[in-house]
Amino acid sequence: MNPTEIIPLFDVFLTERQLSLEAVLIGGAALALQGVIACQTRDCDIIEPELPEAVLKASKDFATQASGHGEILREDWLNNGPAQLALILPEGWRTRLQIVYQGNAITLWSPGRADFLLTKLFALCDRGLDLGDCLALNPTREELSVVAAWIVLQDLNPDWPAHVHETLTDLAQRCGHVV
Repeated sequence: MNPTEIIPLFDVFLTERQLSLEAVLIGGAALALQGVIACQTRDCDIIEPELPEAVLKASKDFATQASGHGEILREDWLNNGPAQLALILPEGWRTRLQIVYQGNAITLWSPGRADFLLTKLFALCDRGLDLGDCLALNPTREELSVVAAWIVLQDLNPDWPAHVHETLTDLAQRCGHVV
């Protein structure tokens, strides 16, 4: 799905149903809405607030309707999957939010760059699936250093710090930083 197309359509859908959503979005959908990437994504990851039942039902109805018009949306395309990140981001992250979409029924925020980098680079280290997004963000050497110090604290596995170092060193090299 293309968030820059789907979110405005969902905004109209929610407006027609007299529903609204104000939420913090992360992941590829947030990057697409910021113009950092222009590729498709599977879903829209909301970390706060917990999505209300009425909005979840509307998102499922919207997915069904979109499928009838040729757009394939997963039933859970709008979800709170990574909500636990809200609990571990550094203190004050909510004060650094930036608006990434403002419609009639929907307002979406995203963490500021430093906090967003934490989420994406943590995902890269944890899942290994976010390399393209991380390259698009093009973190500086300094940003990678700050992020590394935070990421190594997020897992108690004794091999985790070495894995984080290896992953971020690879990313630094791909970004053209001398390591």
